[in-house]
Amino acid sequence: MSDIAIRAENLSKKYTIPATQRHDTLCDQLSYSLKSVFRRNERAECGDKTFWALKDVSFEIKEGEIVGIIGHNGAGKSTLLKILSQITLPTQGRSEIYGRVGSLLEVGTGFHPELTGRENIFLNGAIIGMTKAEIKLHFDAIVDFSEVEPFIDMPVKRYSSGMYVKLAFAVSAHLKPEILMIDEVLSVGDLQFQRKCMAYIEELRKSNSTILFVSHNMFAVKAMCNRVIFLSGGKICFDGSAEDAIKLYEGPNKTSALPWAQNAIGADPSQWDVYIENVETFDETGMQRDLFNYGERIRIRLGYTVRKIVSNPNFLVSFIRSDDVACCNYNTAMDGFSVPSLETDGMIELLTPPLNLVSESYKIFVLVRDAKFENLYCAQVGKTFHVRHDVLNTHFGVFHEQGEWFLPNEVVDNKAFNFTGGLLP
Repeated sequence: MSDIAIRAENLSKKYTIPATQRHDTLCDQLSYSLKSVFRRNERAECGDKTFWALKDVSFEIKEGEIVGIIGHNGAGKSTLLKILSQITLPTQGRSEIYGRVGSLLEVGTGFHPELTGRENIFLNGAIIGMTKAEIKLHFDAIVDFSEVEPFIDMPVKRYSSGMYVKLAFAVSAHLKPEILMIDEVLSVGDLQFQRKCMAYIEELRKSNSTILFVSHNMFAVKAMCNRVIFLSGGKICFDGSAEDAIKLYEGPNKTSALPWAQNAIGADPSQWDVYIENVETFDETGMQRDLFNYGERIRIRLGYTVRKIVSNPNFLVSFIRSDDVACCNYNTAMDGFSVPSLETDGMIELLTPPLNLVSESYKIFVLVRDAKFENLYCAQVGKTFHVRHDVLNTHFGVFHEQGEWFLPNEVVDNKAFNFTGGLLP
């Protein structure tokens, strides 16, 4: 079919894990050789282990689709992109690619560390399908886009990971690919370069290019992709809308105990006085959502089970960013809300102020203490939600609030402000 860009049929990739130990040093190798006479049957007796990174993966991607590929570590995401990019051969199955492919996989893929940036532009360009004439034609533009011109004649082994990505993306950008495969590399670059890359990807999208995007950043996946493939254990467990795939990836609204809490109040959460059974997020109108725009308010509903009467409970809700930064906290004691003693199962709801958090994904941590923050009754982690803003991200810190700005000698409360120190009379 002419509108198919990528077809995968029963793709499988098997790796062998040797039963014997590695021997990385000369001493190890000599020692192993001397003992090898006694180990002739070791591999047969112990047996090498096999690991299927992918197993019977099949799908079709149409021209112009932007498809996210998500999954937890070891799910097979990177292996899949390597096979589709023809870096790795499948053990079984086949793939078909219809169009010119550009790929951004691990940092430095296609680069030789001993060669300079200039030499690697020609090497990497040739690897991804550019002719020498094309590379020469676009060389100055590639260098300008990469922002590494002062270091272009330096061996790339001295480059930072960010410089690697900039140069690799610049080469791929000028390939003008019909199919672009990206594997979690854009998070390495700085803010300005990320914007440049996203603008380039947007141009590709408008030109009907096909994009495969692997990322652990669910906010980016949700913002970019109109379809998501969820891999687990090397197999496809979902292929459909981004919203539904991310819900499966992040799990249900159930909570789990925080490890440090188990050390503090007992290893068996079923014996805790209070247990938060579920955490749900809604907008102000009551619609269940997990993606919110900057400035919106969130309703967070907690369903709890009471196993022992708790007097003067203090519910705490914290937002923890995906990089483990604790961003804010709400609690009934400090927010002036008195909670009666907990005697039976029930629910409690928090309506946050307008969210001033930067664009990112956030985990909801829920604790129950007493009003004086002395006793702990439960501590759990719940679901994830996302905040969206076109500009604000983690390069701007944790949150943004509007400040008041003044020029020198402007009147403040009927007095002129003296920037050398204090107010003028």
